[in-house]
Amino acid sequence: MNYRHLTDIEQQQLRQQGCSATDWSQVLVREGFRADRVENVRFSGTVKMGRFDGGFELPGGISVPSGIYHAMLHNVEIGDDVRLYNINNYIANYRIGRGTCIENINAILVDGETTFGNGVRVAVMNEGGGREIPIFDRLSASLAYVMTLYRHRPQLITTLERMIDEYADRQRSSIGEIGENVRILNCGTIKNTRIGDYAVLSGVSRLKNGTVQSNASAPVKLGSGVKCSDFIICSGVSIGDSTLVDKCFVGQGCIFDKHYSAGESLFFSNCQGMHGEACAIFAGPYTVTHHKSTLLIAGMFSFLNAGSGSNQSNHMYKLGPIHQGLAERGAKTTSDSYLLWPSKIGAFSLVMGRHTHHADTSELPFSYLIENQSESFLVPGANLRTVGTIRDAQKWPKRDNRKDPDKLDQINFNLLSPYTVQKMWHGREVLEELQELSGANTEVFGYHNCKIRNTSLQHGKALYSIGIQKFLGNSLISRLEKADIKTLDDLHAALRPDSEAGTGDWVDMAGLIAPLSEVTRLLNDIQDGKLSLDDIQERFRDMHAHYYSYEWTWALEHLEQVWGCTYDKVTLEQILRTIDEWQKAVVDLDRMVYDDARKEFDLNSQTGFGADGDSRQRQADFESVRGNFENNSFVQAVLEHIERKSALGDKMREKLRNSRK
Repeated sequence: MNYRHLTDIEQQQLRQQGCSATDWSQVLVREGFRADRVENVRFSGTVKMGRFDGGFELPGGISVPSGIYHAMLHNVEIGDDVRLYNINNYIANYRIGRGTCIENINAILVDGETTFGNGVRVAVMNEGGGREIPIFDRLSASLAYVMTLYRHRPQLITTLERMIDEYADRQRSSIGEIGENVRILNCGTIKNTRIGDYAVLSGVSRLKNGTVQSNASAPVKLGSGVKCSDFIICSGVSIGDSTLVDKCFVGQGCIFDKHYSAGESLFFSNCQGMHGEACAIFAGPYTVTHHKSTLLIAGMFSFLNAGSGSNQSNHMYKLGPIHQGLAERGAKTTSDSYLLWPSKIGAFSLVMGRHTHHADTSELPFSYLIENQSESFLVPGANLRTVGTIRDAQKWPKRDNRKDPDKLDQINFNLLSPYTVQKMWHGREVLEELQELSGANTEVFGYHNCKIRNTSLQHGKALYSIGIQKFLGNSLISRLEKADIKTLDDLHAALRPDSEAGTGDWVDMAGLIAPLSEVTRLLNDIQDGKLSLDDIQERFRDMHAHYYSYEWTWALEHLEQVWGCTYDKVTLEQILRTIDEWQKAVVDLDRMVYDDARKEFDLNSQTGFGADGDSRQRQADFESVRGNFENNSFVQAVLEHIERKSALGDKMREKLRNSRK
């Protein structure tokens, strides 16, 4: 951009309008500069100004011109049609983009060289250290997962830390940037902070050493009383109402509000925090806490819904806070729940009550962990049949706040996947082994500091079998639907896997579900110095894109165990039997969900409705608020799902039988 020196007439006009400069020769302007829109400004260092032709409309319909009014500027470059008004102290060492409006602020400055929050170490999961993560403005949940949990591979961690530190060093500068079309209104001090395009800062108290990754597709909004230090805030984030953020990474689409407090923590896509507190947590996608009395500390979570008063303890008292815990994807905690770390809670499990015995339920997903007289009782598989679990799985994709086309986190929303089904498969074996070791007539079984009642064990095995049959059938039918099958050879060809990858164990890398073999291959390539940070992100995207190919390889491996033969030897009768089992599993599970939903409309649920009337008024009041069971949208969706899947099973059987003719 070309600049010129002020003319004598322009300089004289500026003086008459209350402006001064330590050296007028360092005040440069673009052609078309309007001196009449610069009043009461003190210039020092090198100051460059664009053209001020446009204006802004403030809330309430007030129009104000662009230009600079009542400010002190030091080493500042100002784009076209910027408005700076009433800068109480000064703006120093910044480039300000076109169309930005800054009014009524204390100070904006860069003091020395800074990396704008890139490279800051966050002591995640352990305030005492040992799992420090260097944050940067391209950090993904999957990469952070590796750096947090793969400490048993020190060379890998050293390589990644070096790569991130080199990236952070490339961001180092003594000049800050405020992007185009930014609004900074009625704020305090902004120091060593880079702010992207279209950000809106209104009433922010303090920003120090950070990056606000706002853009036109996904603006960032920071509100009244917000204080952030040593931070990275990604696109589409909204933070308001005196929220405190210290040494944190805040991922795309997150919402913090209502005096939330977070320190030494990582938050990834679509997390929400209100009222409560987070300390040293790894909050994977969709970690949600809305309650004032809730504390999340020293744990790893994802797709979590934390109830009021949820708490964890991570102190060994004599040696300091070295404990940590994990709650796998989809876990929920009820009001006043408590977990003593270290503990590990299985995927899609519900925690109710206080648990002080270091529970490990990771091999028994979809369970209830319930306190009964200070004992932890486990109900395996119970959450498979609840309406809440299904509703959660349906709502997460709908609540994706990420508007940025460049999505950092790769998120798989599937409720049933090789990751959860492998755990059900193994969980069923665990329950069978417990029964064999203790005897079929044992009333209560012990398992990893928990107790399992005999009836719960039997129901758990049955529920896991239903879940496994549903998943394997889903994969099989999805595969066969797309194929043109006229002969048994065509059937075998349709079953042939697309990829060798997918067999063996799977992992959930904070939203990205992938085969462990592919993850290990990636980590080896990183450790060998073959990949850049962009390459790593692309590999995560590639794993996510090939999920269904990998899934079929895994599903086929387990279907072959069920059939007792390889896919190229399976008979049509075996395939038809699998479809029959799938159809029954789908209908049985949907019926359980349907019955669970009905409880939401029983007489107990109507307590407190129609308080001053008889039972008819209570019923009428309840239905006016909640509706009735038959017309509930979720209930109707369950019934439609039963019909649709039943019809699909019939259609697939007919298609295969015709291929035999």
